[in-house]
Amino acid sequence: MDESAVGGLRADFTVLHEASLVDRPAALQDALSGAKALIVRNRTQVTADLLSHAPKLRVVGRLGVGLDNIDLATCAARGIAVCPATGANAIAVAEYVVGMTLRLLRWQAYGATARVLSGDWPRNDCIGGDANGRMMGLLGFGAIAQAVAIRAKALGMAVAAYDPYVEPGNAAWQGVVNLDLPALLAQADVLSLHVPLNDSTRHMIDAAAMQGMKDTAILINTARGGIVDERALATALTDGGLAGAALDVFETEPVSAESAAHLRDAPRLILTPHIAGVTGESNVLVSQVTADNVRRALTAEAGPR
Repeated sequence: MDESAVGGLRADFTVLHEASLVDRPAALQDALSGAKALIVRNRTQVTADLLSHAPKLRVVGRLGVGLDNIDLATCAARGIAVCPATGANAIAVAEYVVGMTLRLLRWQAYGATARVLSGDWPRNDCIGGDANGRMMGLLGFGAIAQAVAIRAKALGMAVAAYDPYVEPGNAAWQGVVNLDLPALLAQADVLSLHVPLNDSTRHMIDAAAMQGMKDTAILINTARGGIVDERALATALTDGGLAGAALDVFETEPVSAESAAHLRDAPRLILTPHIAGVTGESNVLVSQVTADNVRRALTAEAGPR
């Protein structure tokens, strides 16, 4: 969490800021015994058991937007507000998606440094493809996906999306084709995932879904790891069922030995450590939005001063 946002909270509240608490569960439980607010990123699992150690808790601030690490039902039952930093890292994630699209379309060129320095001149091997004229497919069409759409269109890409929760009359659909899921999978040259992880989306992109995609397609996941069947993805890349993929999120984080065994030798695969939404600029904004959310919740809970 950005120090300026922490400092702002310290002006009015007693604050314990220790990033290492996520790896020290007993210390975290002890720290929560008198706490009215808890601020977490994605690794801290805010379970019913953890919440039982926080009898005074009134708000959970989430440094990000995904809420699958928070027991929302228990929070609701206890009247604990849950406040994600909605929209604060949308630009960072959108730029990551576009960057990975360009990187994967010219896979060999961006990895040619050693060969060029050795005196080799692998021009024919490094010929890739343009983003211009291809279709960016967006599974989910919330704020982040809409930011991707703007940038993809600026590259000359057609844009299509599937999201039954965004009304067809929403202005965000202007210039974006509204497809059903099978059509989106079949037509997308790049498929970028922007849905939450829940029972209906877990392994939504499985072997069958990948078989419904072009074998020249690229898959990018910045949403949640459980949405993609990692074993099926590795098979699709190895067998030529997909042309490339970038994963910023994983079923287990850090990556488990089992997942690593599946993914390690998959070709044309880029792996990053859940960092798509975290840049220097976005971290400042996410931290400030979260601090403001927590402040409002605690002030409302305290009543007029």
